[in-house]
Amino acid sequence: MIESLFIDEGFGSLDPQSLALAMEALYGLQALGRRVGVISHVQEMHERIPVQIQVEPLGNETSQMRLVSD
Repeated sequence: MIESLFIDEGFGSLDPQSLALAMEALYGLQALGRRVGVISHVQEMHERIPVQIQVEPLGNETSQMRLVSD
């Protein structure tokens, strides 16, 4: 059984209704005990997902990861 799922799929191209439907599907997977990771720059998703790993570029080909939770 797959316990973790990572999605990097054009959320920025979704209209508001489709984005809401996608978010409900992600919440449904989480409610079933699945761990879902989403790679996105869509601000609405940032506001609705309570635990995030944010990657920030530092320059010179380096980055910093930061865990953010509400």
